[in-house]
Amino acid sequence: MPTVSKRGQIMPESPIRKLVPYANKAKRRGIKVYHLNIGQPDLATPVEAMDAIKTLDRSILEYSPSDGILSYREKLVEYYKTYNINVDVDDIIVTTGGSEAITFAFMACLDPGDEIIVPEPSYANYTAFAILAGAEVKTIPSHIDNGFVLPPIEEFENLITERTKGILICNPNNPTGYLYTQSEMNKIRDLVKKYDLYLFSDEVYREFCYSGAPYISAFHLEGIENNVILVDSVSKRYSECGIRIGALITKNTTVRNNVMKFCQARLSPPLIGQLIAEASLDTSSEYMLSVYNEYLERRKFLVDGLNRIDGVYSPIPMGAFYTVARLPIDDADRFCIWLLEEYNYEGKTIFMAPASGFYTTPGLGKDEVRIAYVINKEDLAISLKILEEALKVYPGRKTK
Repeated sequence: MPTVSKRGQIMPESPIRKLVPYANKAKRRGIKVYHLNIGQPDLATPVEAMDAIKTLDRSILEYSPSDGILSYREKLVEYYKTYNINVDVDDIIVTTGGSEAITFAFMACLDPGDEIIVPEPSYANYTAFAILAGAEVKTIPSHIDNGFVLPPIEEFENLITERTKGILICNPNNPTGYLYTQSEMNKIRDLVKKYDLYLFSDEVYREFCYSGAPYISAFHLEGIENNVILVDSVSKRYSECGIRIGALITKNTTVRNNVMKFCQARLSPPLIGQLIAEASLDTSSEYMLSVYNEYLERRKFLVDGLNRIDGVYSPIPMGAFYTVARLPIDDADRFCIWLLEEYNYEGKTIFMAPASGFYTTPGLGKDEVRIAYVINKEDLAISLKILEEALKVYPGRKTK
């Protein structure tokens, strides 16, 4: 029998999706499963987007340009201006979701054996995308006890070798919800400038910042304009995960030219998705404010509820719609499977993502879970009750 690739064998499983079979089996047994595992918003997609689908009037669904529809990119320029991100239309390449943007950025900038530095916990697929490029991820742990602040910049510098090509951040962060401060961003900028590194900046959650401080984009950092590669997506801000539209944005012409070769090889990003995304840029400010306020309320409700459960701790996330919580358990993977496979409270259970999958360092996140507050407060209340009751009877509960 032919062997499969080593690349495929070392690809990590998704901590978000790997337990789906257990959830499906629970549902087939008649158990109600509350999904806290995945960042799929339950809020309605903007009416502007849905109208674009309903009124689509085309005789041919043709290829779009490899870098995306011009009119969409022109409207994106105006959108970014509202965040003081000043880019030209040629700086923007439309991609098949933010995932493709990261993959193409790595493929265009990194050679096999090159290294990037990433604070952990981090979005698990970053490692998968690096593997596709033959690159290696070097991680620096941040810690739940101090709210996942940026690790000391000296720790980044200690990891830099002749193979180091870049630093990757997610701001606001998935999975922790941490929002980097101006001071932290300046430290990253100085390191990037000192060693002439790429700064890959995943900013798909910029609409959801709760600190009250001005949002700091990598494009706001002076002196590294040609080092920054920004990754974006419409999935979260407009509740449009399924249309698979993202963007790679950089002022580095050489990088863009390299990225375009990969774009041409995959032909074009989704046509209908771009039409929907373009229409979504006309979404009302009332809609955006209502979504923001809803997540703000859910965040407080969830975090307050978690910290009232005996033995549970969650810091207050300042962005995105996730939090990482520490539980009094022996093993988060085992606990999350147990919830789906063996436990129910009044015919209901919860599906969470074990945080170990968001760490690269062995042993970290073993007693932590990522929870997405993408369900309404009534369902969050039920989920908190299920978690509280489950912890009382879980065989692997830690004692103080």
